[in-house]
Amino acid sequence: MLEKKNFNMTTDEFRHHGRAVIDWIADYYDTIESFPVLSQVQPNEIRSSLPAEPPHQGEKFENILKDVDSLLPGITHWQSPNFFAYFPANTSGPSILAELLSAGLGVQGMLWSTSPACTELETHVLDWLVNMLGLPEKFKSTGKGGGVIQDSASSAVLCALLAAREQSTNYESNEKGCDQHLVVYASTQTHSSIEKAVKIVGLGKQNLRLIQVDEDFALRPDKLLLQIKKDRQDGLIPCFVVATVGTTSSNAIDPLSEIGNICREENLWLHVDSAMSGTAALCPEYRYLNAGLDLADSYCFNPHKWMLTNFDCDCFYVANRAILNKTLKVLPEYLRNKATESGDVIDYSDWEIPLGRRFRSLKLWFVIRYYGIEGLQQHIRHHIKMAQDFAGWIDDSEHFELANLAPLNLVCFKHLGGDSFNQHLLERLNQSGHLFLTHTILNGQYVLRFCVGQTHTEERHVKQAWLHIQETAAKLENILQE
Repeated sequence: MLEKKNFNMTTDEFRHHGRAVIDWIADYYDTIESFPVLSQVQPNEIRSSLPAEPPHQGEKFENILKDVDSLLPGITHWQSPNFFAYFPANTSGPSILAELLSAGLGVQGMLWSTSPACTELETHVLDWLVNMLGLPEKFKSTGKGGGVIQDSASSAVLCALLAAREQSTNYESNEKGCDQHLVVYASTQTHSSIEKAVKIVGLGKQNLRLIQVDEDFALRPDKLLLQIKKDRQDGLIPCFVVATVGTTSSNAIDPLSEIGNICREENLWLHVDSAMSGTAALCPEYRYLNAGLDLADSYCFNPHKWMLTNFDCDCFYVANRAILNKTLKVLPEYLRNKATESGDVIDYSDWEIPLGRRFRSLKLWFVIRYYGIEGLQQHIRHHIKMAQDFAGWIDDSEHFELANLAPLNLVCFKHLGGDSFNQHLLERLNQSGHLFLTHTILNGQYVLRFCVGQTHTEERHVKQAWLHIQETAAKLENILQE
């Protein structure tokens, strides 16, 4: 009889190699500014460097970890302090270590009974955040509402839309399919995940209404109301409105109170997406962002964008969890248990699309406890100040101008040379490796976006970025004049 070989890593080996991994990560952060922020490789360059076939026999861990270095040219360094693109996806030491613990525990928290601590810590931390952010009390689990951690704001809006669909059809859509003409409303500046959700839910893109915005790129309530009334006259069923606090293109803030009052009068579900900007409400001076949120049926924000918590971590709240649970609940025999049947526990699989779920609340718990409210507030205020300084430099420049007001940490600006110039400017900046910016279109014009949100970004990085932008623009001007 052949002796069985043990391929598993022993705990002693795990300790040894684990220290090496932590050292690798620490060294990476010590040297991160030496790498081009945006990856400079060509398509398939990384894959072509990898072995064509997997190894037949296991390799030494040291060799595997060493080969991670060969992947670095293909990494865009989201944690670089010179990353000013998109919205941030920042992390921190406490969050990384908590994620390691989560992986080590290997919890599958689909039900309360499959790991009570996984569920109860999540409920507790999300209730903490209601107080920390000044959210309406109706979003707490102690009432009819409650919160759950989703992977992204895209999943949150999908779940909210499903609940709104079922409420509008008296839960018949889940039984018979959705053959009613339900209509969804959002501004022209709303995130693309809304369109995707409308398609997935089966309402159809033609039933998505993109409402005109004002000069600040915020949804116009008067235009929303007119469209709702027109759709009713056409025999359609207005169902769902998405308002955004901090749009992706320009950080515009939709007027929640006015939109919420319309939704109440017209009996529509109001979902508020505050994916990046919601974290700012940790600071009392930015609680104005939540004005009108008491009229919302659901709300989400992403700690993985601006609250030092690594991806993925979206906090999704509902005012009435019974609607969401009735929409998503499926309980086959193999998942039945006494705790669920008692009705005394939360089963978070009834709050989301997937059945399985990780111990995500652990990293959020670590971050809140390590930094405290005071540390998180300082983090937000520091980033906003740096962004406002940058906006001031743009405003004082003879060659650049602001595309709109910058309420928080996103600055949209453009060179006076026009769209083509700004496109070439962005390409040169990103190819330099010194920083990474992205663009958008506002009022039909090509605009550069500068978002300050990374964990380790300091004033020197913002000053260096502004200097590099000016120097690159001046060189490009000279080239075009020759």
